[in-house]
Amino acid sequence: MSTLTAYVREARQELQKVIWPSKEQIIQHTLLVFGVSAAIAIFIGGIDYLFTLGFEQFLRLRA
Repeated sequence: MSTLTAYVREARQELQKVIWPSKEQIIQHTLLVFGVSAAIAIFIGGIDYLFTLGFEQFLRLRA
Protein backbone atom coordinates (compact mmCIF):
# COMPACT_ATOMS: atom_id res chain seq x y z
CA MET A 1 0.00 0.00 0.00
CA SER A 2 2.91 2.34 0.68
CA THR A 3 4.08 2.04 -2.94
CA LEU A 4 0.68 3.17 -4.16
CA THR A 5 0.73 6.15 -1.77
CA ALA A 6 4.24 7.07 -2.91
CA TYR A 7 3.19 6.80 -6.56
CA VAL A 8 0.20 9.12 -6.04
CA ARG A 9 2.34 11.62 -4.11
CA GLU A 10 5.02 11.66 -6.83
CA ALA A 11 2.41 11.97 -9.57
CA ARG A 12 0.90 15.02 -7.85
CA GLN A 13 4.36 16.57 -7.49
CA GLU A 14 5.05 16.09 -11.19
CA LEU A 15 1.67 17.54 -12.18
CA GLN A 16 2.50 20.68 -10.20
CA LYS A 17 5.59 21.16 -12.42
CA VAL A 18 3.55 21.12 -15.62
CA ILE A 19 3.10 24.44 -17.42
CA TRP A 20 -0.50 24.27 -18.53
CA PRO A 21 -1.49 26.12 -21.73
CA SER A 22 -3.70 29.17 -21.48
CA LYS A 23 -7.30 29.19 -22.69
CA GLU A 24 -6.26 31.25 -25.75
CA GLN A 25 -3.53 28.73 -26.65
CA ILE A 26 -5.98 25.84 -26.36
CA ILE A 27 -8.48 27.62 -28.63
CA GLN A 28 -5.76 28.50 -31.18
CA HIS A 29 -4.38 24.97 -31.28
CA THR A 30 -7.86 23.46 -31.52
CA LEU A 31 -8.73 25.72 -34.46
CA LEU A 32 -5.41 24.86 -36.09
CA VAL A 33 -6.14 21.14 -35.78
CA PHE A 34 -9.64 21.61 -37.22
CA GLY A 35 -8.28 23.70 -40.10
CA VAL A 36 -5.50 21.28 -41.00
CA SER A 37 -7.90 18.32 -40.71
CA ALA A 38 -10.41 20.02 -43.01
CA ALA A 39 -7.68 20.89 -45.53
CA ILE A 40 -6.40 17.31 -45.58
CA ALA A 41 -9.96 15.96 -45.92
CA ILE A 42 -10.63 18.27 -48.88
CA PHE A 43 -7.32 17.30 -50.49
CA ILE A 44 -7.91 13.56 -50.09
CA GLY A 45 -11.53 13.96 -51.23
CA GLY A 46 -10.34 15.77 -54.36
CA ILE A 47 -7.81 13.06 -55.16
CA ASP A 48 -10.49 10.41 -54.60
CA TYR A 49 -12.85 12.28 -56.93
CA LEU A 50 -10.18 12.49 -59.65
CA PHE A 51 -9.34 8.80 -59.33
CA THR A 52 -13.04 7.95 -59.53
CA LEU A 53 -13.42 9.98 -62.73
CA GLY A 54 -10.33 8.35 -64.19
CA PHE A 55 -11.51 4.86 -63.29
CA GLU A 56 -14.94 5.52 -64.80
CA GLN A 57 -13.29 6.67 -68.02
CA PHE A 58 -11.12 3.56 -68.01
CA LEU A 59 -14.18 1.32 -67.59
CA ARG A 60 -15.98 3.11 -70.45
CA LEU A 61 -13.02 2.55 -72.76
CA ARG A 62 -12.94 -1.17 -71.89
CA ALA A 63 -16.67 -1.67 -72.51
